[in-house]
Amino acid sequence: MANHKSAKKRSRQILKRNEINSQVLSKLKTDLNKFSDLLKDKNKEDLDKSLSSINSSLSKVAKRGLVKKQFVSRKLSSLSKKIKNI
Repeated sequence: MANHKSAKKRSRQILKRNEINSQVLSKLKTDLNKFSDLLKDKNKEDLDKSLSSINSSLSKVAKRGLVKKQFVSRKLSSLSKKIKNI
């Protein structure tokens, strides 16, 4: 356990940041699952809205440093390719 005041504060900050980061990643996973469900229905309008939401989630995750920018680029490219193939 931390004994210094600054170490205790850092411990609290880490817990908060961990909770927020897990929520952000969870939202991204939920958006991706919704996209795959919509892909089965083949409704292009809903897919475009979903892709916009995924783009927002991915950029937030990349900004926080939870995933690399290359992953974001690759994921958006593959999802848009799936929409285009419908």
